[in-house]
Amino acid sequence: MALNIGIVGLPNVGKSTLFNCLTGSRGAQAANYPFCTIDPNVGIVTVPDARLEQLVVIAKPEKVVPAAVEFVDIAGLVKGASKGEGLGNQFLAAIRNTDAICHVVRVFPDDNVIHVEGGIDPKRDRETVETELILADLDFVEKRLDKTRSAAKSGDKEKQKELVLLEKLNEALQSGRLAGTLELSDDEKEMMKGIPLLTWKPVIYAANVAENQLKNIDPVKLKKDLGLPDHVELVAISAKVEEELGDLSAEERREYLAGLGVASSGLDQLIRAAYAALGYITFFTTGPKEVRAWTVRNGATAPQAAGVIHTDFEKGFIRAETIAFDDYVKHGGEAAAKEAGRLRAEGKEYIVKDGDVMHFRFNV
Repeated sequence: MALNIGIVGLPNVGKSTLFNCLTGSRGAQAANYPFCTIDPNVGIVTVPDARLEQLVVIAKPEKVVPAAVEFVDIAGLVKGASKGEGLGNQFLAAIRNTDAICHVVRVFPDDNVIHVEGGIDPKRDRETVETELILADLDFVEKRLDKTRSAAKSGDKEKQKELVLLEKLNEALQSGRLAGTLELSDDEKEMMKGIPLLTWKPVIYAANVAENQLKNIDPVKLKKDLGLPDHVELVAISAKVEEELGDLSAEERREYLAGLGVASSGLDQLIRAAYAALGYITFFTTGPKEVRAWTVRNGATAPQAAGVIHTDFEKGFIRAETIAFDDYVKHGGEAAAKEAGRLRAEGKEYIVKDGDVMHFRFNV
C-alpha cells in the first residue's frame, strides 16, 4: 500500500497545480477562485531513487517496481474551517484519513492570482491553516476527555493513562501548539494511534515560490519568514516551473534546471521529503523477473520486512539473506557478492538497513 500524503493550504496557493505536476496528470482542476477542488483528488507518485536504476543495470529484470507515495489534493482551508466554514468539515475529514500532511504556502507574488486574505504573508497563511487544524483537534480532545474522565473514575488503569495524555494534549492545543511538537513517552506514542489528531501527523512544508526566486532561496531565511523552527522539513518549489518541466524530455529538463541555477526538480525533493517524514526506508529484492523497492518503517526487523511482501513470509520466517546495497553494486550482483563473503544470513532480530538487498527464507 502506498504512503498517503494530504496536500493542504489556503485557496490559490498552488496545491492543485502542484498535484497535477506530481502525478503527471490534469486530474485536479486549477482555477483562479477558491474551492475549485471539492472532492479530494488522489494520485500515485513513484519515489525517485537512483539506486533502483543501478540494480536494474546489474539484474536486467523483466519488470521494475519502484516505491510509491500517494498524494491527495485537498481543497483549500479558510478561517472558520474547524466550524464548517468553506466546506471545512469535508476537508478536515479528508485530512484525517492521510498519513502525513504536505502544507503548501504561497510565497510567489502575482497580482493576477487572487489571495483570500488580500495579500501575500506566508507566516500568517501558515498560521491560519494550522489554527484551524488545532481548533478541530481541540474539539475532538475535549469531547474525548469528557468520556475518558468518567471511565478513569471507575478505576480503569488504561483510561487513567489515557486521561493523563489527553490532558497534556488539551493543554498544548489550548496554548496554540501542534500536538506533534510534544515530547511523549513510547507508551504515550503508542496510545496516540487511537487518538487520530490532525496536528499529530508528520508535516512537510512546501514554499511555492516564483521562478526567479528559486536560484537565490536561502532556506534559513525562508524558515524564518514562515516562522518555522530549524528542524522542520521545508522544500522550496515553483509549481509554475514544475508545470513547464512536465512537457520536457529528461535531457531538456536537466538543461532547463541548470539554466535556473538549481540542481534538481523541487518535486523530486518533495517526494523524498514526504517519504522520509513518515520514517520509512527502502529495501530491495532483485532477480531476473523483477527488481522491486519495498517500503518499511525505519527500525523494522527482518520478519517485519518479509511481512511487507506477504504475511506468510513473516509467519514462517527462517532467515533473511542480505547484501548491503554498496556491496551488491561493487561486486556486480548477488553471486559475486556471495563469493566475496558479503552475503549475510540474518535472523529474527536483524534491523533492516536502508538499501539492503534481501531474499527471505520461510516455511510454508
